[in-house]
Amino acid sequence: MPSFDVVSELDKHQLTNAVDQANRLVGNRFDFKGVDARFEFQGDHDVIIHAEAEFQVQQLLDILRNELVRKGIDLACLEEGEVVEANKTARMPVKLREGIDSDLAKKIVKKIKDAKIKVQAQIQGDQVRVTGKKRDDLQQVIALLKGAELDMPLQFNNFRD
Repeated sequence: MPSFDVVSELDKHQLTNAVDQANRLVGNRFDFKGVDARFEFQGDHDVIIHAEAEFQVQQLLDILRNELVRKGIDLACLEEGEVVEANKTARMPVKLREGIDSDLAKKIVKKIKDAKIKVQAQIQGDQVRVTGKKRDDLQQVIALLKGAELDMPLQFNNFRD
């Protein structure tokens, strides 16, 4: 029986490349000469933006966004924290979300059931497995989910006939 998985994943290699490239750009920019401005990884999916003032943090955030888009990472997975200023420095945590949480998985399953397509959708951890008898039905579900307004970028993998 044909099936596929709906997932939301980040390419960790491209994420690392984007942050490294953003750090290089900051080092070369004239307006950041002599300023302690940088991006720092904390864990797998958290980036801390360091600068001397809040407006510089916002500029660094724009640089990071541009590099993420250039590397093919969807900006919908960004979750920006509050800017914290202390001791002549400003920091902003940026979390890059990965995986489908249970609320979003329930929304996806409900959207598929409301479309009255002859497929079954079941939640399996941080992904949703969709199975059906016809390949065309599965392709309809993919088109439906691509057009849906969801707050996370989705990928479709393990398409099996």
